[in-house]
Amino acid sequence: MTKRWQVRPPNSNWGLFGDDDQIGRLNLITQECRKKAIKEAIEGLAFCLSIPLDLPGGNKLVESRHPPLRTPARKRGGPVVNYPYCCENPAWNDIVCDDAVTIYMQYSTQWDALSHIGYEFDADEDGVAEVVYYNGYRGGHDIVGPDAPGGAGARKLGIENMAETCVQGRGVMVDLHERFGVERKFVGYDDLMRIMEDDEIELETGDMLCLHTGWVKAVVDHKDNLDSQLLHGSCSVLDGTDERLLKWIDASGLSVIIADNFAVEGIQTGGPDGDQNFAALPLHRRCIAELGIHLGELWNLTPLNTWLKQNGRYRFLLTAPPLRVPGSFGSPVTPVATV
Repeated sequence: MTKRWQVRPPNSNWGLFGDDDQIGRLNLITQECRKKAIKEAIEGLAFCLSIPLDLPGGNKLVESRHPPLRTPARKRGGPVVNYPYCCENPAWNDIVCDDAVTIYMQYSTQWDALSHIGYEFDADEDGVAEVVYYNGYRGGHDIVGPDAPGGAGARKLGIENMAETCVQGRGVMVDLHERFGVERKFVGYDDLMRIMEDDEIELETGDMLCLHTGWVKAVVDHKDNLDSQLLHGSCSVLDGTDERLLKWIDASGLSVIIADNFAVEGIQTGGPDGDQNFAALPLHRRCIAELGIHLGELWNLTPLNTWLKQNGRYRFLLTAPPLRVPGSFGSPVTPVATV
């Protein structure tokens, strides 16, 4: 093989930004895009778009993900809380506190790395499907498990590549909640186009699409009484099986997709009998593995959306770099919108 793949998936853009590209459609956020975004910071008002890292609480949303575990750092056999520096030097009278946190990287407000989703595809045309990720990077070689030297992680496509771009550009808000309310609704191409047309929303190359569904607000409001219906059966989700929607995402020139719900799309429960290429998360597959579009999930969009509606706007400056953790499959994020 002269490169990692001889044939790419039919809907992919592998190689478009170079054979070794690891940031995908973030390449579309150019200096000119940032200049346009800065012009949206008219009032100087800033909005925090993250929820607390210990929400949504428990592990009812995703069984394998748990809230952060915070513990005090330890020194000289004791916790570093109200720790007197005179223990180090009698002349010092400083007091210090220090702690440590164990974090599941995709528990709360987060970015998905391009190493988060892959699938089996015969990229070298030898008749055997292999595990591939965006731009043909390989499972077992570029994305490795705990038995690999140095442990599990993304040797390529790690979240640090996203962090290095700074992730700053123009956000565009689309309000699904206003149209569909709190009922579960699989939003397809026709639904989305109708809302954008009615609200006179224009999306330009490099823009970051934000979808307000109201899900995070409902979860925060009911954080002490969460049930399966609220977590898994409420508010709008994109319909990842709508091929016209997926093709529009590709053609639109958007750089990332962000939502205030879990997973952006609705999870598919089953495919046609005998379908060996069925995806539980088809939009994840198309966006992350095939097009290099990062997804942001569980963002706190309601206060910003409310302000934008009240002021007849839908664009804003968005700054949202993930943690620069080498090799990680995703990352918490504390995004900031400036209007």
